[in-house]
Amino acid sequence: MPKMKTKSGAKKRFRVRPGGTVKRGHAFKRHILTKKSTKTKRQLRGSASVHETDVGHIKQMMPFAGL
Repeated sequence: MPKMKTKSGAKKRFRVRPGGTVKRGHAFKRHILTKKSTKTKRQLRGSASVHETDVGHIKQMMPFAGL
């Protein structure tokens, strides 16, 4: 059997919190920020949780994350 590997993109994008929830960053905050309002940019700060329906996909991409 080949080794199970973690998807490199997933390990850069997601972190598993101690409670078992998955943390992610917000999209739409990288470039073209001049046309976005200050309110929008402020609300995109910080981190968010991954929805519980998507946790199964992340579990497949990160088999050693402890999910």
